Amino acid sequence: MARKALILVEGHPGNGPLYIQAAQRLGLHPITLSTDPTRYDYLAAESAETIRVDTDNVDALIDECSRLRATYDLAGITGFAFKNEPLSATVGKLCRNFELPGPKPESIERCCDKFAQRQYLAEAGVPMPAYGVGGNLEEVENSAAKVGLPVVLKPVMGAGSRGVRLCRNRDEVAEHTKHLLCGDYAWRCSPRILIEQFAQGPHYIAEIMEAEIIGITAGYFGPLPHFLFSGMTFPAPLTDYEYRRIADVSLSCLRALGLGWGPTCIEFRWTKRGPVVIEVNPRLAGAPDPQLIQLACGVDLITEHIKLVTGKKCDLRRRHSHTAAARFLRPDCDGILEWIDTSRAAAVSGVTEIKLYVGPKTPLTSKGEDSDCIGQVMAASPNVAQTEAILQRAVDLVDWSIKPIPTGGKERSAAPTPTPEQGPGKK
Repeated sequence: MARKALILVEGHPGNGPLYIQAAQRLGLHPITLSTDPTRYDYLAAESAETIRVDTDNVDALIDECSRLRATYDLAGITGFAFKNEPLSATVGKLCRNFELPGPKPESIERCCDKFAQRQYLAEAGVPMPAYGVGGNLEEVENSAAKVGLPVVLKPVMGAGSRGVRLCRNRDEVAEHTKHLLCGDYAWRCSPRILIEQFAQGPHYIAEIMEAEIIGITAGYFGPLPHFLFSGMTFPAPLTDYEYRRIADVSLSCLRALGLGWGPTCIEFRWTKRGPVVIEVNPRLAGAPDPQLIQLACGVDLITEHIKLVTGKKCDLRRRHSHTAAARFLRPDCDGILEWIDTSRAAAVSGVTEIKLYVGPKTPLTSKGEDSDCIGQVMAASPNVAQTEAILQRAVDLVDWSIKPIPTGGKERSAAPTPTPEQGPGKK
């Protein structure tokens, strides 16, 4: 009898190893298809099978999966949109070609283009910030003036907060537009920039599997003008009214975009108008969201997603009711990481995991992207206050030293403490 294989298209530094481990627990043989498997360190650490193939080429992926089918029973295909949102649509096309369970490619494509997504949501009456689009400096400046400053500029297609920036005035709009159009940003298609009115208020993420809302995460950001998560708490401390409002709008988004198979995460800001949609992502949220959900209510979204992918029924029943939170570690200057010590933090009761993304002698350069994060601390307890206290104590006990680059900067020998403006649970 042929061995059952789970095909994973590309990888993810956070969720990737969790999918490998969950697949193995389910008796599946995970095989990663990647343009460059060496990008993902965990593949070697997990001794996972990998195949080098151009994942931007659907025909090449079909050929490779057809070849694998001669040896394996292809139980399912899924993948990751890490730095490449259109890859989710590619996975949908593969599933359709091999008659396997998967998302609708056309629904995924509506989401991958952020401007098109906005248009579908607007037609359905979903509350959103005012928005526009531009392909050159003049168009961006005109849209920003129409939308009203301050605005958020972001590439129409992209992920990981790359190229996303708050612009408070015309000079900043012009500066960031030129950076995106003429700088180092790698466009996968013709350059287009989304211009959005800056929605001010607490940030929330609706975590959804199929059409069921598993819960809502509170996300906290570091200093503007970038939008980098400093921390997260699940479940978010919301009133019943706030939860219902976010849940209702979330379901409206699914209907408007034709979603409802598999995982979706929807980002909101709670404004004077109530919840407004910032972005609909037709995929599972990246780490640490799945781990926080499992710690808080006992639902393993990654395992349940694999069940769906392989044609089985998922189980979303809550096992318990705790509060889980994470705080991300980010350096406050560029330089060389000389050393980092998490031993005292790891000994704090209630800390569930401390994960470092870099080691000593690593060059650190702030890019205003998610990749700036050098680690994370997670904790869980029966209530919000206790969890936040555990996290704060643990973060205060993380020590590091950075040797500044010659151009300047301050040496840092302790993890940063969030300001009151950042809110609780921030990295």
